[in-house]
Parts: sequence; C-alpha cells; structure tokens
Amino acid sequence: MTSHQDTQAPPPTEGLGLFERYLSVWVALAIVAGVLLGQLAPAVPKTLSRFEVAQVSIPVAILIWAMIFPMMAQIDFAAVLGVRRQPKGLIITTTVNWLIKPFTMFVIAWFFLMVVFRPLIPEHLASQYLAGAILLGAAPCTAMVFVWSYLTRGDAAYTLVQVALNDLIMLFAFAPIVIFLLGISSIQVPWGTVALSVLLYIVIPLAAGYVTRRTLIARHGLDWYDNDFMKRIGPVTPAGLIVTLVLLFAFQGEVILEAPLHIVLIAIPLIIQTVLIFFIAYGWAKAWKVPHDIAAPGAMIGASNFFELAVAAAIALFGLQSGAALATVVGVLVEVPLMLALVRIANNTREHFPTSTSPQG
Repeated sequence: MTSHQDTQAPPPTEGLGLFERYLSVWVALAIVAGVLLGQLAPAVPKTLSRFEVAQVSIPVAILIWAMIFPMMAQIDFAAVLGVRRQPKGLIITTTVNWLIKPFTMFVIAWFFLMVVFRPLIPEHLASQYLAGAILLGAAPCTAMVFVWSYLTRGDAAYTLVQVALNDLIMLFAFAPIVIFLLGISSIQVPWGTVALSVLLYIVIPLAAGYVTRRTLIARHGLDWYDNDFMKRIGPVTPAGLIVTLVLLFAFQGEVILEAPLHIVLIAIPLIIQTVLIFFIAYGWAKAWKVPHDIAAPGAMIGASNFFELAVAAAIALFGLQSGAALATVVGVLVEVPLMLALVRIANNTREHFPTSTSPQG
C-alpha cells in the first residue's frame, strides 16, 4: 500500500500557493479594479503615461522587472550541462517550443480572430489581438512549469535542465520569431523596439538573476538561498503582476466596457492552441517511449506561456492601451484552470509511459 501511495501524484492544487491557485480570480479582480480606477480616477493612468523613455513606461518597466527577476534568480544555468541526459525529452521540448508552437499559435489565432470572428471584431483590433497571441506563442513557460512538474511528479532536476536551456534559446530566438510572424500579419514594428524589449525583459533580468544567484550562494550557501532568500522575494512576482494588470486595465477600461465579448473571443484560440501543443509534445513523448516524469513537464513547458514576458513585450511594442496587451492578459486569465486540467490528464495517463529515467540513447 505504501509503494502505491508513493507513486500517486499530488492533488491538482496541492503544489500551488494561494496566488497560483486562484490566479484567474486575482486577474478578474485586477480587471475590475483597473476598470474602476480608469473610470473613477482617470488622472492616475494619464499621469503615469507621462513617465516614458523611448516609448517604455518606466513605472510598468519597474513592475515587470519585479515580476521577472525572481523567476530568473531561481534558474541554475549550470544545469544546462545535463543536456546529454535524456536527450529525447530535450529534443521534443525544444522542437515543439521553437519550431512548432509559435507557428501554430499564429495560424490558429489568425484563423479565429481574422476570419471566424471577423463580423464581431473590428479589423484593427483583431490585428492587435493577433499580435498579442503571437507574443504569447513565442514565449514558452519559464517559472510555472516547476509547479506543473511537481503536480505531475516530474523529474525536478531534469525540468530545471529543460527550463534553463529554454531560457538560453529565448535570448536569441524570441525577437526573430516575433518580427517574422508580425511581419506576416502585416503588423510592422521596428527591430530596435523588439531588441530593446529583449534587452529590458530577458537579458537584464537573466543577467541580474544569474549574478545574484552566484553571489549569494557563494556567501551563504545553496540551502539558505533556496529556503530563505527565494522565499522572501517570491511574493514580489505576484504583487508586480497584479499591480501591472490593474494599471493595464485602467488604460483598457473603455475597451472592456464597450466589448466584453472580446475577452471570450480572444480566449478561444488561446485555449485551442494550449491543448494542441500539450498533446503534440505529450503524444510525441509517448511514441518515443520517454518516461512520464520527463514527458509530462516537457509537454507543460510548451503548453503554458511565459505570460509575464508576453505582457511586457506587448506593452513595450504597442502600449498599455493596445489590443495586444489585452490579448496577453487574457492568456493569463485562462492559463491556470486550463493547465490544471492538463495536469489531471497527464496524471490519469501515467501508466501508458515508461517509469524509468535511466539515460536514453
């Protein structure tokens, strides 16, 4: 009986903190608070919009750094040296994340937003929503995947390898993919603006996280870093996210009040894309006989999004009042309940995968 219990996955919400468990609720409350702020105190967003440098909102940039830095500080890039372990899992993850996911997101979002929903969404807004979907598709998950890995009893060390490699690829692949897909969509953004977004929201937090991790572990040890420092700065990410969303919806209030249906319409292609990518990666892993504790987290990385980066890039490229920024936030709204459903599917299909994590050829 004991061995049977040891192989059971934790309950679907056991590994989630209060914030993660009710993320969709917090986002919904942020929408309400932001809309009320914009309607009752319009001077607040107008004043904040004045603090810009090179079209980058300084208050929003600070909040986004607060969101992203704790995630980057937990990544051990030395783990990338473990890429030779379980190569099949890494091949699946990197191929799905960078050669499949961005392009299926574009096709699905374009089909629904520009064709199916054409009578319901003005063309200029549909293009903006498509841009937001593209930004989500080009940013596979970085932080929440550790939660999904825990909930599916994934190999924690190997998940770290997958995430570290993913972040390194993101440094070089995010900007070209975004520029290419936006160009296909006839949405023109300057290379310099995209490069600035990558510098501000990937390179700088990544470097700061790496230096912080190396310095503090050298001084205080790994145990103190993981169990003291990371727990202290952990709440900074949800606080930064919620305040950012309140500000975003203070600017977006008119759109929400005039067309609340748009949130539902944006969510539909995002949900379809998430489920599709999960089953592509998960099915491929099953066909290759990849162990479940490698397959499940690998499928979760592609299915979920680094929505903090997508929100940051949308604001930097198109502005706080843009449809692109709204679309990325809808991605935040639907992600947690959808990913919990996929966690349940992964746990219920565990017996169809090998259980050994010995190195593969």
